[in-house]
Amino acid sequence: MRLFSLSLGLISHRKLVRSTTLTTCLLKCLSGANAVGLRWASAASQMALAQLNSMPNSSDDDEYQSSSASFRAAHDCSAEFDTFRVVEILHSLRGEPNLALAFFHRSKEAGFQHNISTYAELIKILCYWNLERKLDSVFLELILASREQPHQPNFPALQMSELFKVLEEKVKNGELMFRAYNGLVKSYVSVGMFDEAIDVLFQTRRRGFVPHIFTFNFLLNRLIEHGKMDMAVAIYKQLKRIGLNPNNYTYAIVIKALCKKGSLEEAAYVFLEMEEAGVKPSPFAYSSYIEGLCLNQKSALGFQVLRACKEANVSIDIYAYTAVIRGFCNEMKFEEAESVFSYMKEGGLAPDLHSYGAMIRGYCKDYNLPKALALHNEMASKGMKTNCVIVSSILQCLCKMGMAAEVVNQFNEFKGMGIYLDEVSYNIVVDALCKLGKVEQAVELFEEMKSKQMVLDIMHYTTLINGYCLKGSIADALNLVEEMNEKGFKPDIVTYNVLAAGISRNGRASEAFDLLDYMKAQGVKPDSGTYNVIIKNLCIGGKVKEAEVFLDNLEGKSVDSYSAMICGYCEANYTKEAYELIRRLLKRGILVSKSSLFKVLCQLCMEGHSCLALLLLEKMSAKNVELSKFMYNKLITSLCEDGEVNEARWIFDKLVERGLAPDVIDYTMMINGYCKANCFQEAYDLFDDMKRKGITPDIITYTVLLDGLFKKNVKKIKSSKNVWTKKEALVDASTVLREMEEMEIIPDLICYTTMIDGQCKMDKFQNAFAIFNEMVKRGIEPDAVTYTALLSSCCNRGDVDGAVNLINEMSCKGIQPDIRTISALHRGILKQTSFKHKNSVGDE
Repeated sequence: MRLFSLSLGLISHRKLVRSTTLTTCLLKCLSGANAVGLRWASAASQMALAQLNSMPNSSDDDEYQSSSASFRAAHDCSAEFDTFRVVEILHSLRGEPNLALAFFHRSKEAGFQHNISTYAELIKILCYWNLERKLDSVFLELILASREQPHQPNFPALQMSELFKVLEEKVKNGELMFRAYNGLVKSYVSVGMFDEAIDVLFQTRRRGFVPHIFTFNFLLNRLIEHGKMDMAVAIYKQLKRIGLNPNNYTYAIVIKALCKKGSLEEAAYVFLEMEEAGVKPSPFAYSSYIEGLCLNQKSALGFQVLRACKEANVSIDIYAYTAVIRGFCNEMKFEEAESVFSYMKEGGLAPDLHSYGAMIRGYCKDYNLPKALALHNEMASKGMKTNCVIVSSILQCLCKMGMAAEVVNQFNEFKGMGIYLDEVSYNIVVDALCKLGKVEQAVELFEEMKSKQMVLDIMHYTTLINGYCLKGSIADALNLVEEMNEKGFKPDIVTYNVLAAGISRNGRASEAFDLLDYMKAQGVKPDSGTYNVIIKNLCIGGKVKEAEVFLDNLEGKSVDSYSAMICGYCEANYTKEAYELIRRLLKRGILVSKSSLFKVLCQLCMEGHSCLALLLLEKMSAKNVELSKFMYNKLITSLCEDGEVNEARWIFDKLVERGLAPDVIDYTMMINGYCKANCFQEAYDLFDDMKRKGITPDIITYTVLLDGLFKKNVKKIKSSKNVWTKKEALVDASTVLREMEEMEIIPDLICYTTMIDGQCKMDKFQNAFAIFNEMVKRGIEPDAVTYTALLSSCCNRGDVDGAVNLINEMSCKGIQPDIRTISALHRGILKQTSFKHKNSVGDE
């Protein structure tokens, strides 16, 4: 203590500036000090420093740590400190920057309040030694303290402008001021204070200091990260106006910003600027442009640029390939994505975790689970460990495909492999368990997340609340809402909508209406989504009348409100009421959502109301509502099943008119419809048309056509007017069978059974048995339907013994006769008994 006081006295009398005694005393006082520990820094400062550490830095990695002795010494003489003395000590330590910084912080901890003069002295020292990280930490301390005032009264409210005015008076070296301004700009940027950073940048220009290009790059990068593309581009243009030359990295950052804001032509123009400036574009610049094209739904063009770069021997890394793969997947162009994946491998570039992840997530988005899992297995076989992002994609895909049980199984499998699973993965599984009705297991998983100290949020609570609602445990759902409030999570509109849906679905109409008042009291205004879920779920809960009354009394009804009512009607199987509501709304000029129209159309088809479905389709066409191909197929199938083949053909022709090219499935459905309606010539004409348009028939098409032709032949045989036209004579089963042989299409079980049944019905039993034996030789095992066709033929011919032999053969093969088999045998026995009885009567 006395030694420290003596040192201060010596300095105050200016008898020694850097005496050995003073240095020794201060070294003892600050022995072992280490400022990089940053115990004095706030949490926010440390986070900002983490960002700043990515910047190029000088050799300021010397560390020092505080000692309890030095703290006590500084604390004991804090009363004797004044600005002049502290500045003097700092000045005396200008050759020992780490000691100067340690003294600065220990004196502050001891109670001394630093001001502009002391900060200026310290900053001057750090600038002199180019200790960028330590300089950044000081600026961060000042910036964050000024933002947090008055919560940190121990920090002086310093004005940066005043601080730098003092600095300019103290520092005559332009290079040191340049370092100070760079440090301040970077510090502002690291905490997102972009306006302040920009002000400093252009103030320095007016004062004659040109900031380093690295500082500009740091600012531009952070602006892009925060979505401020326009500001980044404006800064770049201003930078060029003030005469600062961008470097390769600057250009690449600007290309990235322009692409992200969709200005692809401007981004391409930057390459011309680089050429004019004599700057060779870096691989990063090309990768940024390629990624930008893909982000703007121009992945094909991005792939062209990538290929051009490769041909020009530009070293494009795997990041660009992954960007193109991801782009194609986002555009749902999976064949193109696969071609890029293959092109990458063919070029000797092994796919990494990110490339595999992009493809797997794409397949999951397309619900192509087999390909996603196959690629995931390939990735694992190459020694790459999957991550929680990929796992979540697979689990989410399973969940959306309605495979909740498989979600749980896969989760447990991944968990058993020791793969880290995050909050998103857990939430998907909690949701799956809730959908399976296993809410207790969902709660266990929820508690496991808590025990693992995972960060739970409103989303996790809402998922479990939905689970309770699905189970009908509304009381438990409300208790969980209370827990949310206790944990500081205020339920949002999504949570309340889930709760409103659950209460309504359980038929508790009055409670659902009370919830609306409660929401308003809690400051959460019900939106159209809230009203819609109440309407729809009241219908699901059997309260259709209450839903109708609620809709009638709803102020400011929207199209969505009516759409919800229509969906509710469909859920409650009030399809005709849904149709009538649509019809009334159309008369008033109100067109409900496309999804609700499709829902009613589907429901009408499934319930066999094909005529109403057709009327609805006509109304939709009149309103220019475009149908998907799936919806056309649905309607064609429904009409064909109802025997309305002419109407089905009208829909089929509409499909062609709309430019939705029919495929093999569309043609097969229509051919099947014609065959069922005994319009065999129309069926064959359509079959011919299909081939002319380059659509290859598959085994199902041939089977449908064979079935129709066999039925036609049977009809001709049984008809008294066995008249064949010239064209019809050419159209028989043998023609189709020859064509199948030429196309090398091997019949399957259903096709063979169709042929056997056809031959049997034409009383060509030997042909039927020949086809049966051919099928068995090819290794295709007959089923009960095949045997029933042969058995029926035996019975029709009065060969009951042959029928019994077939039954015994079925039994030996473990094939159980079905009701039709037994019925055919029964008819055969009755027929034989009747025949014998007639013969005995005749003999008498």
